[in-house]
Amino acid sequence: MASAFSPSDPSSFSRPDLCVIKEIHIDFRVDFDKHILLGKVILKIEKKVTGVNSLILDTRELKIHKITNNDTGEKLTFTLHNPLLSFGSKLEINLGQSNETKMNVCVEYETSPGSTALQWLQAAQTAGKQHPYLFSQCQAIHARSMLPCQDSPGVKMPYTATVTVPSGLTALMSAVKTTSEPLPGDSGVVTHKFQQKVPVPSYLIAIVVGALESRKIGPRSTVWCEKEMVDAAAYEFAETEKMLATAEGLCGPYVWGIYDLLVLPPSFPYGGMENPCLTFVTPTLLAGDRSLAAVVAHEITHSWTGNLVTNKSPEDFWLNEGHTVFIERKIAGRMVNEQLRQFEAIGGWSDLQEQVRVFGEDHPFTELVPNLTGVDPDDAFSIVPYEKGSSLLMYLEEKLGGPAVFEPFIRAYIDNFKYQSITTADWKEFLYMFFKDKVELLDDVDWTAWFHGRGMPPVKPTFDMTLADECSALRQRWVESEESDLDKFNQNDLSKMSPFQVKEFLTQLLSQAPLPTKKIEKMQDIYMFNEVKNAEIRFRWLRLCLKARQEQAVARALEFVNEQGRMKFVRPIYRDMYAWDVSRQDAIANYKVQAASMHSLTASMVGKDLKLVDS
Repeated sequence: MASAFSPSDPSSFSRPDLCVIKEIHIDFRVDFDKHILLGKVILKIEKKVTGVNSLILDTRELKIHKITNNDTGEKLTFTLHNPLLSFGSKLEINLGQSNETKMNVCVEYETSPGSTALQWLQAAQTAGKQHPYLFSQCQAIHARSMLPCQDSPGVKMPYTATVTVPSGLTALMSAVKTTSEPLPGDSGVVTHKFQQKVPVPSYLIAIVVGALESRKIGPRSTVWCEKEMVDAAAYEFAETEKMLATAEGLCGPYVWGIYDLLVLPPSFPYGGMENPCLTFVTPTLLAGDRSLAAVVAHEITHSWTGNLVTNKSPEDFWLNEGHTVFIERKIAGRMVNEQLRQFEAIGGWSDLQEQVRVFGEDHPFTELVPNLTGVDPDDAFSIVPYEKGSSLLMYLEEKLGGPAVFEPFIRAYIDNFKYQSITTADWKEFLYMFFKDKVELLDDVDWTAWFHGRGMPPVKPTFDMTLADECSALRQRWVESEESDLDKFNQNDLSKMSPFQVKEFLTQLLSQAPLPTKKIEKMQDIYMFNEVKNAEIRFRWLRLCLKARQEQAVARALEFVNEQGRMKFVRPIYRDMYAWDVSRQDAIANYKVQAASMHSLTASMVGKDLKLVDS
């Protein structure tokens, strides 16, 4: 079983080992004029240790108005400590001398216009240009800037919420909506009520408010977005139910009731966010041919690995992401074929090599289980826990006897730890218990190298290279061809390749020495990459052009980073432009103009990439 609570999360002030939140009710009133949420939360708490007389919560730039014992109405005193720390402020609430082990604490407060969890968009920043828009992004430790909480993945609780918004706008949360009704009189506002019965960590509390429309895309799924994109989104994500059913076959029953999708405005900093009942996704997935919809399989998988079984602290983030990538690719294998699963894993290995190169082979953030004491989890965020974690699971599957042996472990792991938050030690203990007849094989694993070794994993899984070899052959032809002999290439080179293979072809070229600009120009003439809508292909093509020092690519690169804010794309391109003296000042000048309209997380990280903000 998972270990008891311990004050081991280095990113949280709270002490759930002493006093833990068991349930929470949230009351939000959305103020678009001031860019704040007027909030009231009622926290159902339980003292874990006799004699505890204080509750410690995480906050960041919250203005606390009043705190009371919600059972008695008694006003409670409180202290905000360390208001200048990057992790926010420790809110210490004096609970009095009551001997009750359970009580309800009510905190009335308001958020700051600079809340790192919330992005407020003016009407002009939306597709419809008519109404403002609000969305949250609380992972990793931003929930504390939206509500006072124990902002650690080690604390999970169900929640209910009431959200009051202007009439004409729709509110959604990472929960099931129970009612929507206007307030009495001519108030001009509507109240929406929500319930999340399954315990969730604070980072999975999410809200969106905007002029949203919806389309039903399956028996338990609806897609939401602005009306300008809703039909395109419904087409793109039409296979959602098939993905859900496939995931259930691997992981067990889906416990969350509904699985809806929200396509956000372009400034959303991630590809997707697995908010339960309402996955947030980037509009960069709308390729028009469903070629990027596989991201949804990743977020669906989080319904089990991450949301149902959760890493206990940011240091164990691989438990969420490594398992999710591993299972997501199994979904692809079952829906298409095993070659595709293997091919995606090959691409992940290449991406991991690139990430290690960017960090440096001896960087502590290349460890699978890093020490994050004093480190903002956002600074450590990378694909390392995703791909290194998935590689460990592929290696174990191969070592222990293949999918028929290993897939039952995955399902048993989820069933054993569901509704809990766990550590890597808990995971390893269960692995040994499940495979008690294969202890010698497990003892042969170099666990220290896998968990704490830096750089690439100690063992590379065995991949089926069939699809990748086609990409490698074309890449080799381009690398070895003389510039005088480029007419032998034609459109048929890519005609039988999937978008995944085109992406891999470009990824492989990026790992080579820069191509001469003449080859870049010829490649554009033949393959027309500048006109491709697929964001993954476009991103790699732009990087290839910048690496080749094609000056015409700078304007296109700036256009790309300005039209969307997905950090996976924006940060590498800004870093590429910064590394080239010809484009460095253009990148800096563009960032200074755009920073105010970027998501706060994206703006902060790009500012560090451009050496404009201290790391």
